[in-house]
Amino acid sequence: MQDHITIARGGSRPVAAGSSEYFTGAVTVEPLLAVVEPSRLAGARVSFAPGARTAWHTHPLGQTLIVTEGTGWVQQWGGPVEEFVEGDVVRIAPGVKHWHGATDSVRMTHVALQEQQDGKVVEWLEQVSDEQYGRG
Repeated sequence: MQDHITIARGGSRPVAAGSSEYFTGAVTVEPLLAVVEPSRLAGARVSFAPGARTAWHTHPLGQTLIVTEGTGWVQQWGGPVEEFVEGDVVRIAPGVKHWHGATDSVRMTHVALQEQQDGKVVEWLEQVSDEQYGRG
């Protein structure tokens, strides 16, 4: 167990392009925190160019998105595409198949927080089709 305080300075964490296996369009991912037991929490700042989005995915213990810039869309499998904006907090329940990303005309950045269960924070699934995305 840690018995001290650590500070990860802004600009000291690597920013990488989102993998085309998990994202469509221009996406950057900045890891903010990795799981450090006994905590299960992991998080990243993810930025989406207009038209960019995640693939369909689930989280074993759910996910919280804190929207820090722009406008985005989120959709639960079988549900409507819903819009969110800077300042919104989006909660996705455990096991819910969903995607999220920028709208087709505005970029979006969020901090994504999720907890680890059995070594996993996410289960990636198929890509969101242009037709599914276009429903926004």
